[in-house]
Amino acid sequence: MKTKREDVRNIAIIAHVDHGKTTLVDALLKQSGVFRENQEVAERVMDSNDIERERGITILSKNTAIMYKNTKINIIDTPGHADFGGEVERVLKMVNGVVLVVDAYEGPMPQTKFVLQKALSLDLPVVVCINKVDRPEARPEEVVDEVLELLMDLDASDEQLECPFLFASAKGGFAKRSLDDDSQTMEPLFQTVIDYIPAPEGDPDEPTQVLISTIDYNEYVGRIGVGKVENGSIRTNQDCVLVNHHEPDKFRKVKVSKLYEFDGLGKVEVKEAGIGSIVAISGIADIHIGDTICAPEKPEAILFQKISEPTIAMNFMVNDSPLAGQEGKFITSRHIRERLFRELNTDVSLRVEETDSPDCFKVSGRGELHLSVLIENMRRENFEFAVSKAEVLYKTDERGRKLEPMELAYVDVPEEFTGSVIQKLTSRKGELQGMSQAAGGYSRLEFSIPARGLIGYRGEFLTDTKGNGILNTMFDGYGPYKGDLAYRSTGSLIAYEAGESITYGLYNAQERGALFIGPGVKVYSGMVIGRNPKAEDIEINVCKTKKLTNTRSSSADEALKLTPPIEMSLEQCLDFIDTDELLEVTPKSLRIRKKILDPMMRKRAGFKK
Repeated sequence: MKTKREDVRNIAIIAHVDHGKTTLVDALLKQSGVFRENQEVAERVMDSNDIERERGITILSKNTAIMYKNTKINIIDTPGHADFGGEVERVLKMVNGVVLVVDAYEGPMPQTKFVLQKALSLDLPVVVCINKVDRPEARPEEVVDEVLELLMDLDASDEQLECPFLFASAKGGFAKRSLDDDSQTMEPLFQTVIDYIPAPEGDPDEPTQVLISTIDYNEYVGRIGVGKVENGSIRTNQDCVLVNHHEPDKFRKVKVSKLYEFDGLGKVEVKEAGIGSIVAISGIADIHIGDTICAPEKPEAILFQKISEPTIAMNFMVNDSPLAGQEGKFITSRHIRERLFRELNTDVSLRVEETDSPDCFKVSGRGELHLSVLIENMRRENFEFAVSKAEVLYKTDERGRKLEPMELAYVDVPEEFTGSVIQKLTSRKGELQGMSQAAGGYSRLEFSIPARGLIGYRGEFLTDTKGNGILNTMFDGYGPYKGDLAYRSTGSLIAYEAGESITYGLYNAQERGALFIGPGVKVYSGMVIGRNPKAEDIEINVCKTKKLTNTRSSSADEALKLTPPIEMSLEQCLDFIDTDELLEVTPKSLRIRKKILDPMMRKRAGFKK
């Protein structure tokens, strides 16, 4: 007999990137008394990882729980970026409803559509929260209409169309049912969640069933499975079996060694948990997302959608440059292999494969941001390695045609820049699908473009639109191969010999193009030290000193003026490198180099091509 458990609500907070999901969770936590009155709380307390804090983005979905009037509300904060879409798809299996956060100025954006589509396809009720209503340029009434239009476009049911709308400022810490309310707290949002989101239901007398939707990892206890108790109850030291809907042969006997529920920002150990509880289970070594933990007498797997496949790959390899091993602590292939396979414990959208060479690993992910976050994390952990240019993963269909991943790119730009954006994207095999007016004198362009056409474009896009453009992408399945594409139209300036760069040598080199290094930098033959505006590579000696002669002229000894070098971030370096180059990553430096360092061997390889 199915029963509802009225003292629990499970919700996920979904939205486009930067619409204020994590800040909203902050406000809910502060007002539910999770923190002491005088406790100092960091902003965006849910973004626990350094990179999440610096970039202001959420990468991993997080669980938290708050008590409101004797009801426990389990909240999952999800990422907004398309590269981490795999995180959103899975956690929606744990909840009974979603809070959709929409910016009161920007309105629904591409990722709003993506996450909302996922929620509607699972028949989840939606509470719409129009956030940032205290922004001076906010237009909440228009945004309400836009959200209703989006719901209609996505074929929402009548119940889903009658969803409650709230107006909030996560920063200001208030939510209102209508714009004229004078509510100063999040009370209306708490109350709406309890009234509108259904309580979880299941059969408490049935044998145990828990679907694992997220994996956490802890060095002391290993893998921790997080999921919702669908039927029955689960307790510590219980003997269970693991089954999986997509792997019919899987049947493993396991034991639950520890059981936790979420409370505020932490976990508390419990002896037993009933239907509707979101629990963390440790002690099962090889637990995976999509596994169902069942009682041995009734091993039934719960249906679970497959995780989206990666679309982009990069080679991670041992650094073999002349400066290798001077800055990093972990440099061998054993270290790199161990670290990459450890990442698979928590990141389900990632794939790591061994290659013909023991020093090189093929790592595939959902996008450039996905892989660059992994590179940045490894770099901070004192790893030193080299990576190749990101390449897309192709497929072939039954007729033997080559297929490539396609993306839908939504571009919001001020009208004066539309011409240059359209020209750049069409040259990268993009097709303009639609053009419309957006708010505030912006145009919205919709493109269908191969994923490889966007590799290395973001930096250029920001330059072309003077930093005013917004580019959002969404994976759009595989399409027929669109033909060859040149990644970049500029060549590289390459150091000719090993040594230390000297002002005199750099002064002569800067006439040939823009430099990436200043004086006093260690260089080696084959290292890329700048870019040439023409399409060819040029070798330059930057270690050259001035020959001393006996004659002196009055002007010759005036100081040589150097243009400041271009300092590139990790993303810019990954965008810049070409297919015959590598990026050398160490905790202190990022160096671009040619794959073949020896100039004669490089020329021979060029002729063979």
